[in-house]
Amino acid sequence: MDVELRRRVDELEQQLGSAAVENTDLRSELEIALERQAVTAQILNVISMSRTDVQSVFDVISESSRRLLGGQTALVTRVIDGMLHLAACTAGSPASHAEIRASFPTPLTSSGIHSRVALSSAMAFRSDIETEPGIPQAVKDMARIRGYRSIIVVPMLCDGIAIGTVGVSRAEPGTFIDSQINLLKTFADQAVIAIENARLFEEVRARTRQLSESLDDLRAAQDRLVQTEKLASLGQLTAGIAHEIKNPLNFVNNFAVLSAELMDELSSTIVPLALSDNVRDELEELGGLLKDNLQKIVQHGKRADSIVKNMLLHSRGGGGEHRLTDVNALVEDSLSLAFHGARSEKPQFNVTLRREFDRDAGSAEVFPQEISRVLLNLMSNGFYAVAERSGENIPGFEATLSVSTRNRGEHVEIRIRDNGIPPEVKEKIFSPFFTTKPPGEGTGLGLSISHDIIVKQHGGRIDIDIEPGAFTEFTILLPRKQFFAQQQ
Repeated sequence: MDVELRRRVDELEQQLGSAAVENTDLRSELEIALERQAVTAQILNVISMSRTDVQSVFDVISESSRRLLGGQTALVTRVIDGMLHLAACTAGSPASHAEIRASFPTPLTSSGIHSRVALSSAMAFRSDIETEPGIPQAVKDMARIRGYRSIIVVPMLCDGIAIGTVGVSRAEPGTFIDSQINLLKTFADQAVIAIENARLFEEVRARTRQLSESLDDLRAAQDRLVQTEKLASLGQLTAGIAHEIKNPLNFVNNFAVLSAELMDELSSTIVPLALSDNVRDELEELGGLLKDNLQKIVQHGKRADSIVKNMLLHSRGGGGEHRLTDVNALVEDSLSLAFHGARSEKPQFNVTLRREFDRDAGSAEVFPQEISRVLLNLMSNGFYAVAERSGENIPGFEATLSVSTRNRGEHVEIRIRDNGIPPEVKEKIFSPFFTTKPPGEGTGLGLSISHDIIVKQHGGRIDIDIEPGAFTEFTILLPRKQFFAQQQ
C-alpha cells in the first residue's frame, strides 16, 4: 500500500512539474506576444503622430526588430532611383554601425542580401553563413566583420513591388521561427503604411497649396479684369474726347494755313500802293510777325493733330491692318504721345530725351497700331520709372530716356533705355500681372502683352538688359517681312 501511494505521489509531482513548466512556457509566450503587440501599437501610434516624418517610424522598427528577434543588428532600407539606401540602423557597436552606413547606398544588382530581396521582392534568409554552401567569400568576410552568422530579410511591398527591406542578423547560427518571420513582415507592412501615408499627405498638402495659389491667381485675375474694363472704358472716353478735339483743331490748322496765304496776298496787294517808307516798313514788319505767328500755329497745330491721331490709334480695339510703315516716324510719334501723356499726369515732370534714329532704318511690314502700343507702353513705363527715381533725390541723378533705331539688314532694331527701373525685376518683368507700380496704378499686363505682340504676332524678339544703378534697356528686333503677309 505504501509503495502504491508513493508511486501515485510521484506521478502527481511529475504532472505538477510538467504543468509548471508548461505554465512557464505559456507565460513566456504570453509576455512575448504582449510585448510584440505593444511594439506594434507603438509603431502605429508613431505613424499616426508623424504623418510626414517616416524616419521616426524606421528608427522604432529597427530598434524593435533587433530587440524582439534577439539580433546583433537590424536594418531598414529604401529603394530610391534604382539604388538601395539605408533608412535606419541599430547595430551592436559604433564601429559596426559606421561600417554599415559606409556600405550604402548600393545598387540593387549587388550581391548583398538586402539588394537581392529588394530586386526580387521576395524574403531571403541564411541559417549559417559559415557553413551553408554557395555563399560567396566576400559575403562571409563581411559577416565576420559585422559579427553575425544568421540573417533574415523581408521586403516592404507596395502593390507587389519592393520599396525597401527590413532585416535582422544574429551572432549565433540557427533558423528563424514563424512568429519571428511574421513579426518582421508586420513591421515591413507598417513601414509601407508610413511611407504611403507620408506620400499621400504630401500630395494632399501640395494639392491644397496649388489650389490656394490658383484661388489667389483667380482673384488677382478678376481684379485685373476689372481694371482692364476700366481701361477699356477710359480708352473709349479718350477716343471720344480726341474726336471732339480733332474737329476744332482741324479748323485751327486749316484757317492758320489759309491766313498765312492771305498774308502773302495782302503783302502783294500793298506793294503797288503809294505809301510812305515808314508806313510801308511798319506794315511789312507787322506782316512778317503775323506770318511767323501763323507758321508757329500751323507747326504746333500739326503737332497737336499728330498727338490726337496717336490717341485715337491707341484707344481703338483690335490690331488694325498690317502695312509697310516708316519705323523712325512710328517711334517718333509714339515718343511724342508718351511724353505728353507723362507731362499731363505730372506737369512738373522733367526728363532728358535722347534720340538716335538711323536714317537707313527704313520701313517694316507691321501692325503699326500694335507696335505703337508696345512702344507707348515701354516709353510710358520708362517715364514713370525715372519720375519715381527723381523723387528720391539721388545726388547726381538725371532722369534720362533714350530711343534709338538701327538698320539690321532683314531686321530693324529699336532700343529704349531709361535709368529708373530697379534691377531685381528682370526675371519677372514679362510675367502676366507683374508690376512694380503701386496698387491701382498698373495692371501688370502691359509688358506681357508687349512680349506677345513682338514675339508671337510679329515673329520678332524683345530682350531686356540691366546694369544695376546705370540703365535698363529694352531691345526690339522686328523682321522687315512678316510671315502673316503670306497668310492673307
